[in-house]
Amino acid sequence: MKIAVIGAGFAGVASAKVLSELGHDVTVYEKAPDVGGVWSRTRRYPGLTTQNNKDSYTLSDLRMPKVFPEWLSGEQVQSYLEMYVEKFDLAPMIKLSTEVRSAQPAGGGGWDIAIAGADGETTEHHDHLIVASGVFSEPFAPAYDGVDELEAAGGRILAASELHDLKTVSGKHVVVVGYGKSACDVAVEIAKEAASTTVVARQLLWKMPRKIKGVLNYKMLLLTRLGEGLFPYQSIRGAEKALHAGGSKMAGSMVGSVESVTTSQLKLKKLGLVPKGPFTDIARSTVSLATEGFFEGVEAGDIAVERDTEIAAFVTKEGKPYAELANGRAVPADVVVTATGFKQELPFFSEEIQDQLTDDNGDYQLYRQILPLSVKDLTFAGYNSSFFSPLSAEMSAVWIGSHLGGGHEVPPAEEMEAHVTARLAWMRERTDGHHARGTNIIPFSMHNIDEVLGDVGIDVSKRVKAVQWLLPIDPKAYASITPRLVEKLAARS
Repeated sequence: MKIAVIGAGFAGVASAKVLSELGHDVTVYEKAPDVGGVWSRTRRYPGLTTQNNKDSYTLSDLRMPKVFPEWLSGEQVQSYLEMYVEKFDLAPMIKLSTEVRSAQPAGGGGWDIAIAGADGETTEHHDHLIVASGVFSEPFAPAYDGVDELEAAGGRILAASELHDLKTVSGKHVVVVGYGKSACDVAVEIAKEAASTTVVARQLLWKMPRKIKGVLNYKMLLLTRLGEGLFPYQSIRGAEKALHAGGSKMAGSMVGSVESVTTSQLKLKKLGLVPKGPFTDIARSTVSLATEGFFEGVEAGDIAVERDTEIAAFVTKEGKPYAELANGRAVPADVVVTATGFKQELPFFSEEIQDQLTDDNGDYQLYRQILPLSVKDLTFAGYNSSFFSPLSAEMSAVWIGSHLGGGHEVPPAEEMEAHVTARLAWMRERTDGHHARGTNIIPFSMHNIDEVLGDVGIDVSKRVKAVQWLLPIDPKAYASITPRLVEKLAARS
C-alpha cells in the first residue's frame, strides 16, 4: 500500500521503519524542520528531560549511546531519533517542514492529503493514513481574564514548549502554571535566571524520587511489571491476583511504604507540599518524577509554590503586571509560563470526521488505542500516554502492519464498540476524568503492549515476561517482533 504517516516523532519513525519492512510505500509528513516530535528543537524547553532511564526509553532495535547519561536531556533524545533515521535509511521517506493542512477520505477509498511545504501546496493520494502526531502535540493554555491588561503592562504569556531561551525570563518575575513534570522542570531552570519564580498549582501531585533513600532506583519500582501490577487493571489476572487479594492489601501496603519514604525524603511536610490524596493517586493520570533541584529550590526560597489555587485574573499595580490568585494573594507576573497539559486535537480532520472518532464525552474511540470504530483506512500509532512511549508506538505500528497484511482479524464491529465503551468508562472512573480524552494508558503500558501483541499472535517468551516482573523493561527484548511478522506475512502470502 501507499501509506501516509503524520508526525515524525517516535511513532512516526517507528511506523516508517516497520511498514516499509513489510513492503509498503511510506511517506512521513512532519511540519517541524527536524524529527523528534515533542523532542524537536522547536519545542524543547530548558530543563526538559526524560522520566525514564535511557535503557527503557528506546525503540527495540537501537540502544541509546553508552556515552549518554542515565537520565536523558531533550536534545539527546532528539539526537537518538536522528541516529535511528540514519541507521535504517528512513530519511528518503520523511518530508520535513511539511504540514498536513487537511486529510479527506477519497471516494474510492484511501485519503487525499493536502500538504504545504517547500514546494508549495499540493494534494497527494494514499491508500491508508496513520496518525502519529502524538497526544502532546498542541499545548493547552487556560483562558484568563485581564490578558490584555497584562500585555499592556509589558507582560507576556507563553507555553512551556515555547520557552527556548532563558534570556526571556532573565531578571523577570515569573509565574509557572502547573505542577506536572514540565512545570517543575522548567521552574528549576527559570529560578536560575529570574528575579522571582512562583509555581501556581491548582492541585498538588505526588512525585517519585529518582532514587528512594538515595539508593533504590525508581525504575526498579515502577518500570517493571511488578510496579505496574501494584495498581488494579480493568481485569486482574495471573500473578496480579495475589497482589490484590483481600481488597488489595498487599499492593496497598507496598505503595503505602513508598508514600512514607517519599514524604520524608522530599521533605514534603516541612515544605507544606504533601498532596491531599493518597500515594496511589500517582497513577491516576500520569506518574511524575521529582525534578532534581525543585524541592531543594523551594526549601532555599528560590521557588515559591502557591498550592491548591489558580490564577483568577491579571491586573496592574503601579503600572506592573500581577497575577491575582483565587486564594486572595497577588504575585508579580512579568512572564507567565503555562505548563498545563496538551489538547488532543487533529486539526487536519474535518469536524465530521472528528465526531466519528469520538464519543459523546469527547473521548477517542480507538480499539487497542489504534483502530477507529467507523472511519476506514485510518489507524493511530502511539496515540497513548505510556511509560514506554517508544516501545508502545513501535508495537502499535506492528499491529497496524499485521492488520493491513491480514495477519490477524479484529472482532466484529459491535464487539469492538462494546469493548471500547467499557474501557473508556473504566478510564474515566479510575482517573476521575483525567484520562486525556481516552489516550492515557499510564500506568498500564505493558498491559497495552501485551494486548496488542496478543492480537498479532507474536510475543516475547514467558521467560522474558517473568524477568520483567523484577527488572525494568528492556525494549531490546522485542527486537525480533517485526522480523517475525515479516516472515509470518510472507508465509501467508
